[in-house]
Amino acid sequence: MLYSGPSLDHLHEHYAKQGRIDDYAAVKASQIVMIDAPVRTVWHVLATPATWSRIDPTIRDVTMIGAVAPDTPFSWTNGKAKIESRFAVVRPDAELSWTGVSFGARAVHRHQLQRRADAGTDLEIHESMAGPLLGLFFDTAKLQEALVAWAEGIKRVAQNLHINQAR
Repeated sequence: MLYSGPSLDHLHEHYAKQGRIDDYAAVKASQIVMIDAPVRTVWHVLATPATWSRIDPTIRDVTMIGAVAPDTPFSWTNGKAKIESRFAVVRPDAELSWTGVSFGARAVHRHQLQRRADAGTDLEIHESMAGPLLGLFFDTAKLQEALVAWAEGIKRVAQNLHINQAR
């Protein structure tokens, strides 16, 4: 409960940029979702933070100066939490990862996209969160629930976009 993990800079450079989350963090979750839309469409949904409210209506006030690129900072509000983030890995059509901090908790959030033989996309999401006393107000079950909702939101938006593009 007292583990606060590595510094945000260390987490960014040596975890997120190296394709990993903090395995020692008390709060971790993963989710995989099959999306009936091409990788390019799923990537577009993920790599457009200004429209993340379509994925999750509790997301608002997304502010980013610059492009979606490694080390570009952005801030956003998710529910009541104001989050200061920075992209770590930006590999179009393959991976989008970032680190962030909110209320003293530090997180790594990874998305990996894989093209399926049927032209759909498998999206794998991993997240870790660490911070002093984090477990008192947020736990793995809540993070898992949030990742399920996030993944389903991405699926819904990407599939709707794909259907509309096909018309």
